[in-house]
Amino acid sequence: MTTGYRELAAILRTAILQGEYAEGTTLPKQDEIATLHGVNIKTVRQAVRILEAEGLVTPVRRRGTVVRPRVPMKRLGADRYAKSKWKGTGLVAFAADREATGRPWQPGDQTQTVRMTTADADIAEALGLEVGDPVYERARLVKEANVPTHTLTSYYRPEDVEGTPLVDAKAGPAGRGGGFAVLTSQGLEPDNMTETIRARMPSPDEIEQLQLPAGEPVMILHRTTYTAEGRPIEFARGVHAASRFAWTYHFQIPD
Repeated sequence: MTTGYRELAAILRTAILQGEYAEGTTLPKQDEIATLHGVNIKTVRQAVRILEAEGLVTPVRRRGTVVRPRVPMKRLGADRYAKSKWKGTGLVAFAADREATGRPWQPGDQTQTVRMTTADADIAEALGLEVGDPVYERARLVKEANVPTHTLTSYYRPEDVEGTPLVDAKAGPAGRGGGFAVLTSQGLEPDNMTETIRARMPSPDEIEQLQLPAGEPVMILHRTTYTAEGRPIEFARGVHAASRFAWTYHFQIPD
């Protein structure tokens, strides 16, 4: 028997972490939990909210409260962009993350919309344009087992990508090797990039799009990719569900 929602949350948390409730399964109905532990429904709801905020469970329509995966996916650092992957095996970055984590993927895990838009201040600065200049926007939503993990929206100068698979809204990567291979075919081989990462709380639209539980932050990525000559060829913004990734980096320590 328990009397407080924090105590009930601790009991449920232990059961989840010890595998009594496996990943992807649903917790018992709230009235069943209330009866089992001798509490009222309000106490159960408060306890479940704590677990949601901790990223252990998430409410799913018509299913109930689902136990979330406890092992986040590796998001590799420089290795996810290795030329041996996109030039050699044709593996794109999100698939390289899946491979490193030992999880399957399929082209349909990435969907996208493509449109012509205008550069805002961040895009203009990154690509060396003026605010209001036309740019192509390629917005991707990536899922794992039909659950969204992140969005990534890239911007390009029109003359760099016009008529290429990068402006095709077909689901999946832009062909073998993805966008980097396309840029290489245009004589714009990616050579180096700058990534900036920060965390914040999500907007209402991001909560809905990424199916985020209450209280979960997002990781924001800004990426600018350059040729060896220093020409910027892509600016990208990513929004990642914080609990679904472990950001992993391996690098040589500089002198």
